[in-house]
Amino acid sequence: MAAQRPFSQLFFWLWHHGRKFRVQTVLNTVTGLLSVGSGLAFVAITKMAIDVATHKNNNWQLTEVIAMLIAVMVFQIAINFSNRWIRAVLGVRAQNRMQRTMFHRLLSRNWMSIRHYHSGDVLNRLFKDVGTLVSLLTDDIPGFVTTIVQFFGAFLFLCTMDSRLAWVIVGILPLTLLISKLYMKRLRSLTHQVRAEESKVQSAIQESIQHSLVIKTLDSLDYVVDRLAGTQQRLHAKVIEKTKYSSFSATFVNLGFAAGYLVTFAWGVFELQRDAITYGVLLAFIQLVGQIQGPLRALSGYVPTFINAATACERLMELEQMPADRAAMKRALATPTVSRQGEGRSRRIAPTGLRFSHVTYRYTPTSRIVLRDFSFYFAPGSVTAILGETGVGKTTLVRLLLSLVRPVGGSMDFVLEDGSTMAVMAEHRNLFAYVPQGNSLLSGTIRENLLLADPQADEAQMRTVLQVAGADFVLTLPQGLDTPCTEQGGGLSEGQAQRICIARALLRPCPFMLFDESTSALDESTEEGVVQRLVQYCAGRTLIFITHRPAVLRYCTHQVHLARPDGAMSNRGASTTPIRRRFTGEML
Repeated sequence: MAAQRPFSQLFFWLWHHGRKFRVQTVLNTVTGLLSVGSGLAFVAITKMAIDVATHKNNNWQLTEVIAMLIAVMVFQIAINFSNRWIRAVLGVRAQNRMQRTMFHRLLSRNWMSIRHYHSGDVLNRLFKDVGTLVSLLTDDIPGFVTTIVQFFGAFLFLCTMDSRLAWVIVGILPLTLLISKLYMKRLRSLTHQVRAEESKVQSAIQESIQHSLVIKTLDSLDYVVDRLAGTQQRLHAKVIEKTKYSSFSATFVNLGFAAGYLVTFAWGVFELQRDAITYGVLLAFIQLVGQIQGPLRALSGYVPTFINAATACERLMELEQMPADRAAMKRALATPTVSRQGEGRSRRIAPTGLRFSHVTYRYTPTSRIVLRDFSFYFAPGSVTAILGETGVGKTTLVRLLLSLVRPVGGSMDFVLEDGSTMAVMAEHRNLFAYVPQGNSLLSGTIRENLLLADPQADEAQMRTVLQVAGADFVLTLPQGLDTPCTEQGGGLSEGQAQRICIARALLRPCPFMLFDESTSALDESTEEGVVQRLVQYCAGRTLIFITHRPAVLRYCTHQVHLARPDGAMSNRGASTTPIRRRFTGEML
């Protein structure tokens, strides 16, 4: 659960993020104030109409008063239409803008920090919490201002007719504020708990849908549904507790308001009996008590609204305040040029090597060491295979290369053409093209997936890399490059999806290519053809393969073996024995 922060800190965060929505906030406030003014005018005109009809007011003709009443009603309809239009059109725009901002900042955070959050929890924050904050900034705050103005306007109007009654009605306000103050802290805590349980429910549903094939093949549908039911039951219990707490307090507020209405009606009837007021004044009393108590009721209702917004604000601040990824903040190196033939333009790779010097890494200060004293030089233009059993650090090595994690000891440096070195940092990630293990296609067309690597690539370049990757089957499909892919490349075989992912990486103009079991779904002959074309096409680039496949090893100039000398199982977390590595290939 996110730590509760001072309201002053939340206010300044909201003030900063709300600056893009101030036009809508002002427009909603203006329409709200005009609505309040027209409401008070309606009370005054109806009072006048009754007094004219009962001959208590001879200054106006009844037809004139009715005409004014119609004009006010038409004005109210126009204001309500404008208000709905502003909320619908500008509201969606505001929510989209804030979602886009938070989404960009989330993807700009440090990779290790993001891993601590379930994707379902993150989605819940991006949708529900962002929606809550946008509603606060564009609807609730203007509504709060309008409510305050309506209260004072109705109170002053009532004072002009009977100040004693006005003060009696307002006397309930301190009680309302006191009750709100009593349950605010507890309600804020319960709101945090409810939102946390909502995130768990969304995470469970999302994860189950994502792995529906596993659930079907294991025949575990009932188990998964029962587990979801348990999560929903915990959410239900928290919602019930929160509802009981807020409803109990709201009941006392409602009793006070009912008493105020009864006092107003009885006061007016007795005053009317002794001819102290007119029928029009009695009608105004009854209307104004609603315009005084309505804002009071609304003000008490804003307490949970602001608590929900504070909770949403804290949850988004928690995401935003994760350490930033330096690669998202700046690019220290310009994207290097790459030599390609037959594509209508010539590019050239800078021959840059990469040196690991006594690198040691562990994921947390208390976890076991994954890599210890690892040293190796990836020479420019070399083709290197990283070998080893599961859990010996191959994936960790890739994460170090991509600066997703930082070593706890040793150094990683680029070796430039002039012999100078430069430390590998996150902002150098644009020097690498990475093909992860498995299917990493996004929903969209094949063309859109390829353009992720190089938005400026033309169709000729895409055709070339598809042929190199053995994915030229795409060109024979009815829709060609515009063939749609569903989530995770649905509609394509695993091998087809892998080859498209390889083609996508080839479009990136960078000197280092990382392949993590990227040909595991291919048969041996297809794999050998793909690797052969890769090595030829990427001449001058440094290729690094995480692999066990003989077809890949035949084309490698170097091999790095990561191994356990004791032959123990490589289950992470099960062993705390220091791990020694055996490295072969070109060493320092």
